[in-house]
Amino acid sequence: MPIEIERKYLIANNDWEPLVINSFSIKQGYLNLAPERTVRVRIKENSAFITIKGKTKGICRAEFEYPIPLQEAVQLILLSEGSLIEKVRYEISYEGNIWEVDLFSGENKGLIIAEIELPSESHHFKIPQWIGKEVSEDARYYNANLVTTPYLNW
Repeated sequence: MPIEIERKYLIANNDWEPLVINSFSIKQGYLNLAPERTVRVRIKENSAFITIKGKTKGICRAEFEYPIPLQEAVQLILLSEGSLIEKVRYEISYEGNIWEVDLFSGENKGLIIAEIELPSESHHFKIPQWIGKEVSEDARYYNANLVTTPYLNW
């Protein structure tokens, strides 16, 4: 079973900006927000995916992701629960790892989250000086929760 192991952090400062190696826009909606599983439709530039994620346990959860036709994703997003997630994702290479910094817009404007996906829970990595507080296990920061309780309403 494919497992996603991910840590999330708030941003301490803007020193990450000159380190960006790639960026792209993301729009996503959730078709199912059950605690046991979420079903997400994501449009990333001109590509689209459907993703099923299992219940989060610490920093791990099952994750199944499949490409789908862009036109179908556009239609599926119309069936989403809550608001849409809109963000620009910036990729940064740091000390042999890829960090992703999400700059949210829309109802989550002002929220900036850094994420790192890891091969194991015990994987050692160096934390950049622009990383702030860890929020990996704070459910408020899960994208699936931001559609029902957006950052602007906190």
